[in-house]
Amino acid sequence: MPKINVYLPDELAEAVKKAGVPVSAVCQRALEQAVRRVTAIRETALNASDIDDLTARFPHFTARARTVIKLSVEQARALGAAEIGTEHLLGGLLAEGGNLALQVLGVLEIEREEVRRQLDRLSLETPGTSGSSAVSATGDDAELTFSASAAAALEMTVTDATALGHNYIGCEHLLLGLVAEPDGAAGHILRGLGAEPRLTRRAVSAALAGYVHLRAQTQASTASTASTPSPAPADAASALSAALREELRPILRRLERLEEHLSLAEEA
Repeated sequence: MPKINVYLPDELAEAVKKAGVPVSAVCQRALEQAVRRVTAIRETALNASDIDDLTARFPHFTARARTVIKLSVEQARALGAAEIGTEHLLGGLLAEGGNLALQVLGVLEIEREEVRRQLDRLSLETPGTSGSSAVSATGDDAELTFSASAAAALEMTVTDATALGHNYIGCEHLLLGLVAEPDGAAGHILRGLGAEPRLTRRAVSAALAGYVHLRAQTQASTASTASTPSPAPADAASALSAALREELRPILRRLERLEEHLSLAEEA
């Protein structure tokens, strides 16, 4: 039987040893699930009738994540693109408007409007992706597949969700996949605006922890004071963003110090 090495952080490796976790069995099961999801993504071809219900094609994606996929297909079709690219997936995240990935970008001080401007600039600079003739080139019923970079980003999305121990795939995982994928337009845009992969992953982890904490606080407050209304969505989003900024403040300070040292070294 072939052997695959799995590398773990020291703390996790020690915890696995202490707990006596059957590593081979757990890894095999996780890899089987990941392979099924990745294979399904690679073989996906979507036409107009498919995008109304993507549950069968993307069973592990959350409702918001499936909406993002639908919007990305619609954007690619509207632009007359031959394939669904990473730029369309990023455009879908923006168009959905209420997902956790956008909260993470806000914490990283990346403005949605700037991302949109860069995507719009890209669509104008890319030949054959604007105008009514481009729209008719693909046709409303033509099947669209994911480009190589978009498929790779979606594979990384699945991998990141699995690595975080999640049994679902959300918009925050899609953001990680887009940031990590090296060749697609979305990754170039996001990294250029400051979404460094490691920092983005920390921000997503903090966002998920903050969301769970905020939800627990809200539920406890509602249970203890039934007459007190729940926080409005805008208030909840502001509270989550504030908590995440506080969580990431030490990391951002360290990055700033590193940048200062690099600048001094270059001047010397």
